[in-house]
Amino acid sequence: MVTMTRRTDRPVHPAQRAGCPCGLPAVYEACCGRYHAGAEAAPSAEALMRSRYSAFVRGDVGYLLRTWHPRTRPERLEPDPGMRWTGLEILGTADGSAFHTTGTVEFRASYRGGALHERSRFERVAGAWVYVDGEFPEIPE
Repeated sequence: MVTMTRRTDRPVHPAQRAGCPCGLPAVYEACCGRYHAGAEAAPSAEALMRSRYSAFVRGDVGYLLRTWHPRTRPERLEPDPGMRWTGLEILGTADGSAFHTTGTVEFRASYRGGALHERSRFERVAGAWVYVDGEFPEIPE
């Protein structure tokens, strides 16, 4: 006798299968998920940047707004539902550790059909890292 069972698992985004969407090998819950859940704050500008990328992948608008500097945060954020993020590459960092009050992270975030290259600025507000703004450096041809 053959018993068939129906799978009720929700589909998993490809960026979540091998590890966290941010590109680190840890599973989401042990990586960016703990920041999204509010269990702890990102300890560095790079960790915050990675967690914000993961929030974009997962559509966690609340986290994105909470981690945006109050001075530059938009009133609301409406991500494109058709956007499919496919990977994150950290190109460089400056400052942004536990010993700094500011930091920058340059990254390339790939999506289906292209990539976003940004140099993001971060500051500490009440001890927590927040995203301030970013610039889009020209890519040499």
